[in-house]
Amino acid sequence: MSFRRIDPSGKGKRPFSFTFDGKRVTGYEGDTLAAALLASGKIVLGRSFKYHRPRGPFAPGSAEPNALVTLIRGAFREPNLRATEVEIFEGMRAESQNRFPSLNADIGAINGLAGKLLSAGFYYKTFMGPGIGPLRSTKVWMLAERFIRRAAGLGRAGLASDPDRYDRINAFCDVLVIGAGDAGRIAAETAANAGLRVILADANPPKDTAIDNVQHLTRTSVWGVYDGNTYAATQRVADHKSTRTPGEPRQRHWVIRAKTAIHATGATERPIVFPGNDVPGVMLASMLGDLAKRGVIPEGPVTLLTNNDAAYQTAADLAAAGATIAAIIDARPEVSAPARALADLCNADHHVGRAITGTEGKAALKAISVQHFDAATGAVSGEPVSIVCTTLAVSGGWSPSIQLASQAGGKPEWSERLQAFLPPEPAPGQDFYVCGSAAGIFGRDEAKADANNITAIAIAKLAGKKVKAPPRPDCYPAYFAAPIHEIRGGAKSQK
Repeated sequence: MSFRRIDPSGKGKRPFSFTFDGKRVTGYEGDTLAAALLASGKIVLGRSFKYHRPRGPFAPGSAEPNALVTLIRGAFREPNLRATEVEIFEGMRAESQNRFPSLNADIGAINGLAGKLLSAGFYYKTFMGPGIGPLRSTKVWMLAERFIRRAAGLGRAGLASDPDRYDRINAFCDVLVIGAGDAGRIAAETAANAGLRVILADANPPKDTAIDNVQHLTRTSVWGVYDGNTYAATQRVADHKSTRTPGEPRQRHWVIRAKTAIHATGATERPIVFPGNDVPGVMLASMLGDLAKRGVIPEGPVTLLTNNDAAYQTAADLAAAGATIAAIIDARPEVSAPARALADLCNADHHVGRAITGTEGKAALKAISVQHFDAATGAVSGEPVSIVCTTLAVSGGWSPSIQLASQAGGKPEWSERLQAFLPPEPAPGQDFYVCGSAAGIFGRDEAKADANNITAIAIAKLAGKKVKAPPRPDCYPAYFAAPIHEIRGGAKSQK
């Protein structure tokens, strides 16, 4: 697997020089650490917890499970940061984790030879009882625990005290909008145009122009909701800077008290599990989309595995950016005419009613095995066909990001149609609304219309008026995912 920049010169962006595991790397302003490393040829960014298998980045932003790194500032170390969230800056020092002596030559990979003996929870069963003879001793457990915890996959914190400064601030508003995607921006604009005090909180760096009369908190993650419409958030004020002005805090803790809130938190793409799905080079389609927006695309052939139409648009976008789409594999027995048209537009081989049943490669993906797949029974059949590819994008559908709405105390509702949970109604004492893809309303136009309608209802309620809610836009059909989440059996994959 290799990646390249759409614009190798980084035109219009400042170049940054930083180190990863002591080696000098060059990236550009706006790169995440993952994007900069992939563009520089670095594929393996982590190791799995138990067997220490090679791992590459898998998901964009906060959904990333593999690429955990440690940042070093002087003697201070901050472990367990996601490389897909860390913004690079001049002089940054980053290290990989969970490996010895190096990321590419990790002695811990020997654990894979004893995989059948190291089942889940084996250490507790063996060392804590009932155990085997003397292994039941508490002293033996205390000795073994040191090595078990060290191999658990997390980074090492330093002993130096944190030299940075942190702020706390209280804020008040009429409407708090969480998320600055299409739906969030429409909600913020609509509320501001009505003369309300609006705070727009977004976890991402600033991208678009500012919205008039809106306090826009960028690089801000809202992570808590409490009684009385009180929200907690953390703003990364200077994490992306190599030098800080005197008195500037590194992070700021916000306590936001809002009369009402609009959750426009988006949705998270789901994977499809199959033999060999952990090889570096296998990632979510949304991860490839995020990299392409940063000007980084795969160099070699790309294959997509999907159970919904949405991944076809990702394939078309990648092809338009210059990537080579080798094949699109759809596990469903039938696909729509628009999806077929996009597959033709990509000039890709189109395999319907097929699934991936194995992969080739250990430290990097080399090829995949494809067989017939019965979506009704989950059975695979026929001789496996090998397809050469160095990057595999997977899309198992989308799940609305309802964590905040659920934290408020309500019970999520299962949608068989979307194969996902939808946000709950506000619990007593809470006043919030959920719009766009966070509410299961997919598609750009549909999400914008939903945000506009929901915000109008919120504004009317704040004014003491009663407004009959209009019908919510129908979910964009391309996002309906077939209930296919796992591919069992089939060709033997290389581990």
